[in-house]
Amino acid sequence: MTTSSQPTVEEDPWGWWRRQMPVSEKWAYLDHAAVGPLSAPAAHAIRRYADEAEKQGDTMWPTWAGRLDELRRVAAELLGTSRDEICLIPNTSTGINLVAEGFPWQPGDSVVVPEGEFPSNLFPWENQVARGVEIRKVPRREQAVVVDDLLEAADESTKMIALSWVGYSSGYRVEIEDLVERAHRRGILVYLDAIQGLGVFDLDLSQIDIDFLAADGHKWMLGPEGMGIAMIRRRHLERLRCGNVGWNSVQNAFNYANPALTLKNTAERFEPGSANMVGAAALAASLNLFSTIRSHHGSDSIGTRVVELTSILGDQLNANGIQTRQAPEKRHRSGIVTFEVPGQDPATVRRRLLDVGCVVSCRDGGVRVSVHAYNDGEDLERLIEGVCR
Repeated sequence: MTTSSQPTVEEDPWGWWRRQMPVSEKWAYLDHAAVGPLSAPAAHAIRRYADEAEKQGDTMWPTWAGRLDELRRVAAELLGTSRDEICLIPNTSTGINLVAEGFPWQPGDSVVVPEGEFPSNLFPWENQVARGVEIRKVPRREQAVVVDDLLEAADESTKMIALSWVGYSSGYRVEIEDLVERAHRRGILVYLDAIQGLGVFDLDLSQIDIDFLAADGHKWMLGPEGMGIAMIRRRHLERLRCGNVGWNSVQNAFNYANPALTLKNTAERFEPGSANMVGAAALAASLNLFSTIRSHHGSDSIGTRVVELTSILGDQLNANGIQTRQAPEKRHRSGIVTFEVPGQDPATVRRRLLDVGCVVSCRDGGVRVSVHAYNDGEDLERLIEGVCR
């Protein structure tokens, strides 16, 4: 029995996490698929950086650089990969473009993408049409991305399948392991836009051989905008042209007097210049919350909690005559539930929910709810009451 007045992370992981989220004092915050709120550790890291920069200037630079390494370490641990395969990026779009622009395309090559992708995972590939690359869009089946359909659209010309792990509107979660294994047997690489799943759902890259991945930290990872992570397999480093190079892309990066364009032999070669020190410190601090939960309750504990909450929410909405878009099977569900209120405009529903302190978004003709592990039953009740007013 603990002597503390509040339960510990071992006793009550979700209550413990909720106390790290000051936003929950006012809001039923259910909009993590748009922009998540900062965790208290992330906010503290930003204030600490500002204080250091104001009072000590770049005498703190070695400390700040150490926080970059901390973020790479935590990200590599989260993904089950080597820190040498981690690249720090300002956003998911940058991570996707590293591959789309750097890959050695030949005229006649093709890329397969599902229909309904967020533009970040569409435009970089469409931009390669000028280089003779064909983009093949595969229809979804009632919001579902079906692995068989993606592979049927591929042929000998297909070099890449690029898809979102979780659909930004539907919330449909793809079984990535099956896709990767089958694609690799045919010599096809896989790019994963992981922004709507990373942190929440377990993704062990020591077991799932994804080729490339990117995710910004400002959604489910509860960090600031402008700081994310990418993963590029070491075996692909020399295959990608490093098109955006700078002083930090090279070995012996601090040898300014005798510069030599010898690229680093890690994914850091794709970090060309000065880093977002404050963003890295904040995201690393936030990801340590995830690591703490995972270390005490297992790598799949966060995802299990989230799916439990969204399943409860879906059932409650359906019981009130509200149609939801949610995968029938839990293995394909995520933190996202989109619904439609009969006869009511989604924007009107969203404004009504804001009035009762509930934050959601409108997407694809519906109201999109995105539930995190620190949300609780009271948050869901506030949503239901606001929708049914």
